[in-house]
Amino acid sequence: MKKKSKLLDYLVKYRVFVIFAVMFIVMAISSDVFLTRGNILNMLRQLSINGILAVGMTFVLITGGIDLSVGAVLTFSAMVGCSLIQKGSPYPVILAVAVSLAIGVGIGLINGIIVAKGSVPAFIVTLGTQMMAAGAALLLRNGSPIPGLKDEYNVIGAGSFLGVPLPIYIFFAIMLIGGFVLRRTRFGRHTYAVGGNALAARACGIRDKSVTIWVYVISGLCAAIAGVVLSARVRTATPIAGSGYELDAIAAAVLGGTSLTGGIGNMWGTLAGVLIIGLLNNGMDLLNIQSYIQDIIQGLIIIAAVYIDVNTNKARN
Repeated sequence: MKKKSKLLDYLVKYRVFVIFAVMFIVMAISSDVFLTRGNILNMLRQLSINGILAVGMTFVLITGGIDLSVGAVLTFSAMVGCSLIQKGSPYPVILAVAVSLAIGVGIGLINGIIVAKGSVPAFIVTLGTQMMAAGAALLLRNGSPIPGLKDEYNVIGAGSFLGVPLPIYIFFAIMLIGGFVLRRTRFGRHTYAVGGNALAARACGIRDKSVTIWVYVISGLCAAIAGVVLSARVRTATPIAGSGYELDAIAAAVLGGTSLTGGIGNMWGTLAGVLIIGLLNNGMDLLNIQSYIQDIIQGLIIIAAVYIDVNTNKARN
């Protein structure tokens, strides 16, 4: 009985990895194309955008917050940056990238200051900035996309190294940096402390408001990086490119074990959550499942993940 109980505990603790393994095996059996090198690389390239967003979202969720603006920040930052580097433009690519990242950091900073200093619920603040950034992206070119980007910029999203697309390298690099910061730095420890109990963290001398501001800055920066990678990959910046990405990022983090109530989560779990969502999308495409049905399945998965999170927290308490 003890062995069974211990096995069950392990399955519950590492459920996200078990789910990923089962899904991977099922897809390998169901599709002859799934295990081909081209499909695996294509799947990883597609999920890299959500993965970059999920890194920033993990920081925010661990503090007990939420960032609904990342999809719109992705879009707006990319639109502004790409408007500077259409072919024939005198501006260098590095300037466009810097401007895009600065916009992401700036919006993240605004979110963080209002949440931390103004004590306004993160849901309301980031919903407001989401609407403003989305509106600004549409206003910038009257709803028109920005095509014809410089080749040097497009390499960021469409280039490859040793046969592996650059977005995959960027995604894993950001994931590793995020994991290191969370687990190996003082800021990471403070992030967990603020999410576990902000009042206790403050009593211990932790500047909880500063931590809160910084996690939203990190989230905004990750959104801008994702915007650069996505626009460079498709060689166009569109005013609705990031629509819905915020939900995928939240779903990936929560699937990976990051708690919506704060204080719990890690990048390994988020990585598994990102892979599960990417695997699910890729698998349903290979099996020719209608996009409407895909939305229903993804919605059910999000509900299931939140249900498990809530009930796991109840069990701990």
